[in-house]
Amino acid sequence: MGRMKDARPCSIADTLALVGEKYSLLVLREVSLGATRFDQLVRNTGAPRDVLATRLKRLVEADLLEKVAYSERPPRHEYRATRAGRELEPVLLTLMAWGDRHLNEGDRPMVIEHAGRRERPGGGLGDHELVPLVVCAQCGEEVHHDDLTAHPQVPGWTATGPTKT
Repeated sequence: MGRMKDARPCSIADTLALVGEKYSLLVLREVSLGATRFDQLVRNTGAPRDVLATRLKRLVEADLLEKVAYSERPPRHEYRATRAGRELEPVLLTLMAWGDRHLNEGDRPMVIEHAGRRERPGGGLGDHELVPLVVCAQCGEEVHHDDLTAHPQVPGWTATGPTKT
């Protein structure tokens, strides 16, 4: 991935260069919800057909989606998330929850259900509404902004910007 000249080296910027184009994250949303065919993706994202074709090609080339034939006559394909594409699902869920809280004033266009495998507080297993939460894989604690400290690994950079030269 090419970086902007003199911009901070950053995996967020690299990821946005790949999935930050209009409709790319919406395509990944639709595939994760089970809409895998071109016409479904056009309808559900609102993307123009030519733009969608370009986005799908890029997502396949980046190994976020795979193109799988479902009909030989006529030749037709559907799109499925690869492992890397499925790893973006928590990002989509977190974006959705943020939008529900801050843009839709609690109105939620969609609710995602989680099939629970562990007993929940208060008892019982089973399906319940998903509330996404970022937790540390090392300790299992919820992540809060005030508990984080950035340690840039690229020479010449600090948490607040480039070192003076």
